[in-house]
Parts: sequence; structure tokens; C-alpha cells
Amino acid sequence: MTKIDWNRFKPIPGFDSLKLKAEIQAEILRETEGMTGEQILDFFRKESEAFQAEITRLRTQKQT
Repeated sequence: MTKIDWNRFKPIPGFDSLKLKAEIQAEILRETEGMTGEQILDFFRKESEAFQAEITRLRTQKQT
């Protein structure tokens, strides 16, 4: 496991991480409203795959 150098991550003035978290949770709740348990799992699988694809794209872009 790689040790994280937390000194690299400086606070961003005016950024409210708890507000962002609440907004994201509310958006997910709206998007999954009325879904069955299996549909919700599928939703998160797809979102996870999209996130992983974006991370891969950004890493590839950074290397070039």
C-alpha cells in the first residue's frame, strides 16, 4: 500500500465538502428512486465502471 503524503492536499478556500457530499447523495437518491434492489446494484455497477474508465483515460492522457 502506498503511503499518502497528506501535505500535498491543501485546503481549497470556500469549498464545502459536506455540502458537496449532501448534494451528491440527493442526486443519487433522485436517480434511484423507485428502483428495485437489483436495479440499484446495476446502477452502481455502471457508475463504477464509468468512473474506472474515466480514471484510466485520465492516467493515459497524463502519460502522453
